[in-house]
Amino acid sequence: MKPFAYVKLADVDAAVHAVAAGSGAKFLGGGTNLVDLMREGIEHPDTVVDVTGLPLDEVDELPGGGLRIGALVRNSALAADRRVRAGYPVLSQAILAGASAQLRNMATVGGNLLQRTRCRYFYDQAAACNKREPGAGCDALDGFTRSHAILGVSESCIAAHPSDMCVALAALDAVVEVRSVRGTRRIPLADFHLLPGDTPQVETALEADELITAVELPAAPFAARSRYRKVRDRASYAFALVSVAAALEVRDGAVAQVRLALGGVAAKPWRAHEAERLLLGGPATEEAFGRAADAELAAATVRPGNAFKVGLARATITATLRDLSTEEETA
Repeated sequence: MKPFAYVKLADVDAAVHAVAAGSGAKFLGGGTNLVDLMREGIEHPDTVVDVTGLPLDEVDELPGGGLRIGALVRNSALAADRRVRAGYPVLSQAILAGASAQLRNMATVGGNLLQRTRCRYFYDQAAACNKREPGAGCDALDGFTRSHAILGVSESCIAAHPSDMCVALAALDAVVEVRSVRGTRRIPLADFHLLPGDTPQVETALEADELITAVELPAAPFAARSRYRKVRDRASYAFALVSVAAALEVRDGAVAQVRLALGGVAAKPWRAHEAERLLLGGPATEEAFGRAADAELAAATVRPGNAFKVGLARATITATLRDLSTEEETA
């Protein structure tokens, strides 16, 4: 590991000024991803700015409804929060489906937003990876692709985004608040993560000197009936092959509100806008759910190793929406 300087600050302005002062500085929260990447020689900051002492570890109710979640709220605390479990169960379920209890106790909300892909070629420094070394090529294109993305990919990168929490946040129309020496700005979660295109090393809309300070969830009464379903190779501590975050409201047999996002199949948390468009106002039937899933997945780019994800994603979307619609009928 490359030697680095370490500072711990207790003031947000001091933290952003510390990172702005040096181009090789990185913020450190729970460290569950950054420290691993430093050990692997993929990340090599000159300075690590520990932000765990900042006052960003509370979940507060917003005046107009919704929640403001501090960037340093631990994943385990957020999943257990009674307001999240009651009003946004999809978020609690997504967090609990990810990693181990020990990691959830350390990992922060802000850090979860910034975790990098678990693509084996990204971690293997003997392999070509445009995300790790721009212009090097992508060995994944003709390699082992079982875990790789089928939506939003490019010829430069087919790595899948690893987060469970972010998939739920995408479905909930979350907004990310960030701070720098230039002030505060708000970034819709849907725009926060970027598709690879020709620059897969640029993964988010966050500037290098910006600190995530909070995530806001808008008021959404229908989100109280929501669900996260994760399909993986083993029952615990495995990244998703396919995951679905969904919220559904049915009135008189028709879809009145729907939010749908996918994980494990895309280069970013994938908001299923086309499926939502087709579902809204239509019948809440399994046939309609399947047609909407087909429309969303029509743009998939597959390779022999991951072509199965199209059918798996269709089945997972359909089953999740069917279960939610059945809950509506029996409520």
